[in-house]
Amino acid sequence: MRESIDYAALCTQFNREDVDEVAELITDVLCSTRATLRIGGEELPTAQVKERFYKLDYSHLEYVFDCLRKNTTKIRNIRAYLLTALYNAPATINNYYQAEVQHDFGP
Repeated sequence: MRESIDYAALCTQFNREDVDEVAELITDVLCSTRATLRIGGEELPTAQVKERFYKLDYSHLEYVFDCLRKNTTKIRNIRAYLLTALYNAPATINNYYQAEVQHDFGP
Protein backbone atom coordinates (compact mmCIF):
# COMPACT_ATOMS: atom_id res chain seq x y z
CA MET A 1 0.00 0.00 0.00
CA ARG A 2 2.83 2.43 0.81
CA GLU A 3 4.20 1.99 -2.70
CA SER A 4 0.88 2.71 -4.40
CA ILE A 5 0.46 6.00 -2.52
CA ASP A 6 4.17 6.90 -2.83
CA TYR A 7 4.50 7.17 0.94
CA ALA A 8 8.03 8.59 0.92
CA ALA A 9 7.09 11.43 -1.44
CA LEU A 10 3.96 12.24 0.59
CA CYS A 11 6.12 12.50 3.72
CA THR A 12 8.33 15.11 2.04
CA GLN A 13 5.32 17.25 1.11
CA PHE A 14 3.10 16.75 4.18
CA ASN A 15 3.52 16.15 7.90
CA ARG A 16 4.70 12.56 8.42
CA GLU A 17 2.26 12.02 11.31
CA ASP A 18 -0.66 13.08 9.10
CA VAL A 19 0.49 10.76 6.31
CA ASP A 20 0.92 7.92 8.82
CA GLU A 21 -2.61 8.42 10.13
CA VAL A 22 -4.11 8.29 6.65
CA ALA A 23 -1.96 5.29 5.68
CA GLU A 24 -3.13 3.48 8.82
CA LEU A 25 -6.74 4.32 8.01
CA ILE A 26 -6.33 2.94 4.47
CA THR A 27 -4.75 -0.21 5.90
CA ASP A 28 -7.63 -0.59 8.37
CA VAL A 29 -10.12 -0.50 5.49
CA LEU A 30 -8.15 -2.88 3.28
CA CYS A 31 -7.81 -5.38 6.16
CA SER A 32 -11.38 -5.05 7.41
CA THR A 33 -13.43 -8.21 7.80
CA ARG A 34 -16.69 -6.38 8.48
CA ALA A 35 -19.57 -6.87 6.07
CA THR A 36 -20.14 -3.12 5.71
CA LEU A 37 -18.34 0.14 6.40
CA ARG A 38 -19.94 3.51 7.11
CA ILE A 39 -19.01 6.02 4.41
CA GLY A 40 -20.75 9.38 4.17
CA GLY A 41 -23.36 8.26 6.68
CA GLU A 42 -24.29 5.14 4.69
CA GLU A 43 -23.42 1.51 5.27
CA LEU A 44 -21.65 0.30 2.11
CA PRO A 45 -20.44 -3.21 1.32
CA THR A 46 -16.84 -3.52 2.45
CA ALA A 47 -15.85 -5.03 -0.92
CA GLN A 48 -17.09 -1.88 -2.68
CA VAL A 49 -15.15 0.37 -0.30
CA LYS A 50 -12.00 -1.73 -0.68
CA GLU A 51 -12.29 -1.53 -4.48
CA ARG A 52 -12.19 2.27 -4.30
CA PHE A 53 -9.39 2.29 -1.73
CA TYR A 54 -7.23 0.05 -3.94
CA LYS A 55 -7.43 2.79 -6.60
CA LEU A 56 -5.87 5.41 -4.30
CA ASP A 57 -2.52 6.82 -5.34
CA TYR A 58 -0.31 9.80 -4.52
CA SER A 59 -2.51 12.30 -6.36
CA HIS A 60 -5.63 11.19 -4.48
CA LEU A 61 -3.95 11.65 -1.10
CA GLU A 62 -2.53 15.00 -2.18
CA TYR A 63 -6.11 15.97 -3.11
CA VAL A 64 -7.48 14.83 0.27
CA PHE A 65 -4.78 16.75 2.17
CA ASP A 66 -5.52 19.80 0.00
CA CYS A 67 -9.23 19.54 0.82
CA LEU A 68 -8.41 19.23 4.52
CA ARG A 69 -6.19 22.31 4.38
CA LYS A 70 -8.88 24.37 2.63
CA ASN A 71 -11.71 23.21 4.89
CA THR A 72 -12.98 26.04 7.10
CA THR A 73 -15.68 24.20 9.04
CA LYS A 74 -15.17 22.21 12.21
CA ILE A 75 -14.75 18.50 11.58
CA ARG A 76 -16.34 16.63 14.47
CA ASN A 77 -15.33 13.12 13.41
CA ILE A 78 -12.04 13.24 11.54
CA ARG A 79 -11.99 9.47 10.95
CA ALA A 80 -15.41 9.53 9.27
CA TYR A 81 -14.44 12.65 7.29
CA LEU A 82 -11.22 11.04 6.04
CA LEU A 83 -12.93 7.75 5.18
CA THR A 84 -15.49 9.63 3.11
CA ALA A 85 -12.88 11.88 1.48
CA LEU A 86 -10.67 8.91 0.59
CA TYR A 87 -13.62 6.90 -0.74
CA ASN A 88 -14.79 9.80 -2.91
CA ALA A 89 -11.32 10.89 -4.10
CA PRO A 90 -11.09 8.65 -7.20
CA ALA A 91 -14.55 9.78 -8.32
CA THR A 92 -14.19 13.51 -7.65
CA ILE A 93 -10.55 14.50 -8.13
CA ASN A 94 -10.82 15.49 -11.81
CA ASN A 95 -13.88 17.70 -11.32
CA TYR A 96 -12.27 19.31 -8.28
CA TYR A 97 -9.16 20.37 -10.17
CA GLN A 98 -11.18 21.45 -13.20
CA ALA A 99 -13.26 23.70 -10.94
CA GLU A 100 -10.05 25.09 -9.39
CA VAL A 101 -8.67 25.96 -12.83
CA GLN A 102 -11.93 27.57 -13.92
CA HIS A 103 -11.99 29.59 -10.72
CA ASP A 104 -8.40 30.76 -11.22
CA PHE A 105 -8.57 31.45 -14.96
CA GLY A 106 -12.27 31.88 -15.69
CA PRO A 107 -14.36 29.96 -18.24
